[in-house]
Amino acid sequence: MSQWYMLTLVGKDRPGIVAAVTGALYQGQCNLGEASMIRLGDSFTMMMMVKGQHSAQALSELLQPVTSNLDLHLHIDSIDGRLHNHLKPDVSVTVYGADRAGIVAQVTGALAEAGLHILDLETDVAGTEDKPIYILQIVGAAEKGIEALEKALAAANIREVQVNLQAIDTVIG
Repeated sequence: MSQWYMLTLVGKDRPGIVAAVTGALYQGQCNLGEASMIRLGDSFTMMMMVKGQHSAQALSELLQPVTSNLDLHLHIDSIDGRLHNHLKPDVSVTVYGADRAGIVAQVTGALAEAGLHILDLETDVAGTEDKPIYILQIVGAAEKGIEALEKALAAANIREVQVNLQAIDTVIG
């Protein structure tokens, strides 16, 4: 019987990580579902849904030559696949401000209380070392409506940042 797993791999970025990992999975007769891969600093991380006839231990053993060769840390969780079970994003939130501790916690805390389901979140640091600027970008589904998000952000009174909340219209085929 086939089983779905969530694989998380982290390591120093270098060319060939995706090719090596997906190649080993293909050779092991595994199928990929959804995946997210990104470079953060000089590290690379990937999360992918994988389906196959393997146990978690056998999947780990299948990937062991790749993870050892590329010095990747692997974590495997058994999951329900639930492909094609997507929430429709309807809001975009962008935050800019002087880099300081707590920006993400304050903004996401206020938005969570107002019913935001975060679907994608990215952060970056721009500016200079002397004057860093923190950038936070969120795409989500406003379960209680966008007006509730606006009220929550206003009530949170988050200082020293500019928060832009915008409704988006997403067409999902």
